[in-house]
Amino acid sequence: MSRRTFLKLCSLAGLGFAAPVDVTSLLYAKERNDSAGYGGPYYIVFNASGGWDTTYMMDPKGIEGINRLYKDEEIVTIGKHRIAPIKKHIEKGMSNEDFFAKYGPELRVLNGMDLSVNNHSPCARYMATGKLDSLAYPTFPALVAACHGSAAPLAFLTFGNYSATGNLVPMSRVPYLQSLNLLAKADSVEGNERAPYHDPFVSDRIERALEQQFESRVGEARLPRVERSQSMLYSAQVNSKALQRVVPFIPKEVAKERLAQQADIALASFKAGVCVSANLSIGQFDSHNNNDPDQMKLIPEFLAGIDYVMRKSEDLQIREKLIVIVQSEMGRTPTYNTGNGKDHWSINSIMFLGMGITGDLVIGATDEKQQAVPINPQSLALDKENGIRARPEHIHLALREFAGIQDHPFSKQFPLEVPAKEKLQSFWN
Repeated sequence: MSRRTFLKLCSLAGLGFAAPVDVTSLLYAKERNDSAGYGGPYYIVFNASGGWDTTYMMDPKGIEGINRLYKDEEIVTIGKHRIAPIKKHIEKGMSNEDFFAKYGPELRVLNGMDLSVNNHSPCARYMATGKLDSLAYPTFPALVAACHGSAAPLAFLTFGNYSATGNLVPMSRVPYLQSLNLLAKADSVEGNERAPYHDPFVSDRIERALEQQFESRVGEARLPRVERSQSMLYSAQVNSKALQRVVPFIPKEVAKERLAQQADIALASFKAGVCVSANLSIGQFDSHNNNDPDQMKLIPEFLAGIDYVMRKSEDLQIREKLIVIVQSEMGRTPTYNTGNGKDHWSINSIMFLGMGITGDLVIGATDEKQQAVPINPQSLALDKENGIRARPEHIHLALREFAGIQDHPFSKQFPLEVPAKEKLQSFWN
């Protein structure tokens, strides 16, 4: 049966695919999937997994002992951004100079974010959710997907890194373009549109029968397992049809770069209206040994991946609907260890660009020892005496307000403990 095969393909593709089991959500999914689907905005979180060296990116120092590849007088200024000069130290990818020259006018950077801890698991969780002491909180992309488009078949796509959902929305994993192709053509044998499981009139009869069966049972008392099974079957019917919209946007060739491969899946899903948010990630930034060569290899790859998304989204005519968050779970220490590496550092940076975000701005700073400088939450100016230390919960509260979900029941289910006097004012403009 085509729907059974569809669910089987979801499992084989590693796709956490399940619709909400309540009747209202499923009927809403049917209504939405018969139309053009979710129309944006689309949220992408880029994760430099392992801990990037911010002093080789957006928070340069040029101080002997902190960096070995450039001096203070070599630091580059582009607009209001001060960046580390790395162009002559990289072999491929995109340099800071080229990236900030192209996107600096759109980029909003926060330096000097204090995480208070420096272990991978708690830092990744803290950066992703804004909550350090709970395993239950959803990541921001999962939360915004649940609030804005939980009925979308692939509402929250993730390609690694911390991806908790708070049980608000399914976690969808589609690791390869071919997996997406199979899901989008689930009613055909091995994705071959010339070999459908059923003739069109038979498929139509099956869909109408499933829909009538589901609607006839609305309101009936059923055991949870039975209700979930029937809801899953009906969801497969609805979402299988919606996923067919992805087909025209699947690239014919697989990209070579890691982030580009993930981006092609996410962007095709955005364009088709079946996805709200995506969590993209590449690893190996944990440069305990040979920090400089490792960072000079990974930073350009990472920046090139962001550039790929922006260029490709423009081709798909959805760039103006993108909201991009660029982060890592921690920074690197201001000193080198005996292996020429840098260890974990709890002071971090984060970058934003996209729809509704005013760019060419840097908020916060670190001092010459790479310690966070407090900021005034009202003016966002540096305030060493009376300011606050910006933490992930401050940023996540600002993100929730920016996305218009701060008062949504799902957000209230996972509150962020930020005193009113510490709320960051006018963070986005």
